[in-house]
Amino acid sequence: MIRRFLIYGLLGWLMEVMWTGFLSALDGDWRLTSTTYLWMFPIYGLAILLEPVHNVIRPWTWWLRGMVWVVTIWFIEAGSGLLIKAVTGAIPWDYTGQTPLQIAGVIRLDMAPLWFGVGLLFERLHDYLVEVVGIR
Repeated sequence: MIRRFLIYGLLGWLMEVMWTGFLSALDGDWRLTSTTYLWMFPIYGLAILLEPVHNVIRPWTWWLRGMVWVVTIWFIEAGSGLLIKAVTGAIPWDYTGQTPLQIAGVIRLDMAPLWFGVGLLFERLHDYLVEVVGIR
């Protein structure tokens, strides 16, 4: 379980670095500047707690599972963002003013397609780690 927590945390960081670097390229920054936050490691690592959800929704159609992941990830993003704000006074990824599709600075509705795909990729990673690699 600890190994999967570490893998999810590290892969989450990597995903975020790659995504923000890609976005900086789209903005014309060919240095491919990337950002993430130390807070994100445990947040991504806690995907271990989503494995039982995956096991329950496994027989559902892919599009319904993807929608479950979007809502679940938004809930986690909002909850962790508000918790960090309560502790530190700021949300590390504050979306305020970036788009009218943000809510309270903690989630962006326009990120739904990304979270949809990330959730379905998480399912494959979960199965791979347990069934192929044998990390239980």
